Amino acid sequence: MIFGNINYSKTNEALTEDIKRCFKYAKENDLIGFEKGTHEIDGENLFVNIVEYDTTVKEERFWEAHKKYLDVHLMLDGEEKIALNFIDNLKQNEYQEEGDFLPLDGEAVNSEVILRKGDFLVCYPEDAHMTAL
Repeated sequence: MIFGNINYSKTNEALTEDIKRCFKYAKENDLIGFEKGTHEIDGENLFVNIVEYDTTVKEERFWEAHKKYLDVHLMLDGEEKIALNFIDNLKQNEYQEEGDFLPLDGEAVNSEVILRKGDFLVCYPEDAHMTAL
């Protein structure tokens, strides 16, 4: 997991080229004006999912992870808490290849972050996350 802010360019120099491409795209495009849904940047290699939702309580949410893609969360507006853990600390359910979705079960929260405008969270395949809190 990597937690940071898109505006800290000096710190973000250490990120992979694909993550930097995501941030470059976000800075060059008015993502808030995009329709909700998936927008390709580089085919299936790099794309952005625009979502909007109301936050809720942990009991209403679920753990997830992804095996094929990195999951880069970038807060465009508002505030969201995301619970974090490692997939090995949770019960892994059947992986759903379509949608690259690994559902997990468990109560343990290893850490939490609060994303505010400009903040990002990069989740790798071993990183479980519970969004919309």
